[in-house]
Amino acid sequence: MGMKDRRKRGGLYVVALNRAFCCLLVLVFSFGFSFSTLRLLLRGNSRPRLISFGQTPALKVISGDSPAVSVRETVTFPDQTLIFLKFPQTTPLFTKDDINCVYLSPNSSQPQLNLQPFSINGEYPDLQIVWCPIQPRGLTASIVIKSNGRLLPIEPTYSWDSLAYEALIDRDNSTIVFTKGLNLRGGRAADPSRFECVYGWDFTKSKLFLRSEVISIGQEVVRCKTPLSILSGPQSVKSSIKVSVRRIGRPVMSSVARPNRRLDPDPPAQKQHKICVCTMLRNQAQFLREWVVYHARIGIQRWFIYDNNSDDDISSLIESLDNENFNISRHLWPWIKTQEAGFAHCALRARDSCEWVGFIDVDEFLHFPSGLSLHDVIGNLTGNVAELRVSCHSFGPSGLKQVPAKGVTQGYTCRMAAPERHKSIVRPEALNSTLINLVHHFHLASGFEVVNMGRHVLVINHYKYPVWEVFKEKFYRRVATYVADWQEDENVGSKDRTPGLGTRPVEPPDWPTRFCEVVDTGLRDRVVKMFSDPKTQMLPWQKKENVRLIGTRRG
Repeated sequence: MGMKDRRKRGGLYVVALNRAFCCLLVLVFSFGFSFSTLRLLLRGNSRPRLISFGQTPALKVISGDSPAVSVRETVTFPDQTLIFLKFPQTTPLFTKDDINCVYLSPNSSQPQLNLQPFSINGEYPDLQIVWCPIQPRGLTASIVIKSNGRLLPIEPTYSWDSLAYEALIDRDNSTIVFTKGLNLRGGRAADPSRFECVYGWDFTKSKLFLRSEVISIGQEVVRCKTPLSILSGPQSVKSSIKVSVRRIGRPVMSSVARPNRRLDPDPPAQKQHKICVCTMLRNQAQFLREWVVYHARIGIQRWFIYDNNSDDDISSLIESLDNENFNISRHLWPWIKTQEAGFAHCALRARDSCEWVGFIDVDEFLHFPSGLSLHDVIGNLTGNVAELRVSCHSFGPSGLKQVPAKGVTQGYTCRMAAPERHKSIVRPEALNSTLINLVHHFHLASGFEVVNMGRHVLVINHYKYPVWEVFKEKFYRRVATYVADWQEDENVGSKDRTPGLGTRPVEPPDWPTRFCEVVDTGLRDRVVKMFSDPKTQMLPWQKKENVRLIGTRRG
């Protein structure tokens, strides 16, 4: 993932330590035992026992000794199952052809189904995520290794409906936890005194976890006071401990979130980059190069790509762009319908190296009708301005039925008359500590100001309604909406729904001419002037070898 944050010691107090657990932690932290060793020590008649957090696995390996690879946990989504595989660092990672997804009845080692995975991610050094078809009701999913027929033991399975799924430790030593299922009101902070954070291995036993105070809570983001033992313990233990959240008096939310990433508590005095971009995408590889190359020319220096379960080999394209001196990285973000949380996570990652960060999608292009540059606009700001809000013009298919060969900026030239929503460019240092955002803008800390950009100066061309073959993929399982599939009869009145389309998965006869009220060729003409080869009239994203001529160099 490219995130190898240094971990430094900090200091906060431990809350509500049970005496038995305190002794246990002393033993672990003093001798640096791994969690697997600790489990062996506590087996037998000793109490307390640290065991699997879900049901005790009834499944055993089919043959041979215990495999080096194991299932760490499983998360079920509405349309697929994610299985997290844990690897020793010396063990080669699997490819998609090495394994199958299998589905078993309770207490049975005989698979009822054996299916090929949708995809497999291998970017972590010691962890892979396998996307499997959704498990049938009453069955449990696992993995079989094709080469030897070995079945990996089933580990706890969690539902996406209620889950703490990501965590990191901020520079002030607080733990930030990203959750699903708290059902808090969007855009508002909740009362932190009604919640508490919980650290440990087994959240089913109150004697085996640490409680900690919630500092702030809003939407899907919870900020906790981190116990000193979590900050100062050995890495072998910290990598196993999970963090979760609960409402006071209610059960602890299930968790796969481990706070073993630490943001640098001593940020550099000088930011490495003036302007960066965060985006979240799914299956946008064919459009990414145009988006990156264009924005590099207008002043973007660093790209943070949050990949929401792509299966179009986008990782290879991002690696290629990175090798061409575009400072771009991919961060796997498998959590569906969590764009606000993903942007908050990205803002934290970008904060130490980027003075400004724009939050835009791959189908959105910053356009300067005034002829200014992004650096010009930011350089002209005064006072405590910390957010620029930029209006979006929504473009339609513009009469096309096929993907425009020269790129979206060249093919889509007809849009709706009125702007629709806005997107923001913010100073991440100025964000409110709750990290509350509405995708389009963040809440700022006290004393900072917002500027609404005039559309004659800066606007976003949003190629929101492309040709049908792209549109139907784009709106299936869309990251920003609140339905798993736009074809389902759910939240039909949502603003994320397409006007006049409803839920029918059939292309309307007039789709190519929809959303066309104003012909706007401003960005098309500027791109031709900026990028077109005078001899061939080719654009750099049409001819890969030309891209390196305009790539940005690293700071």
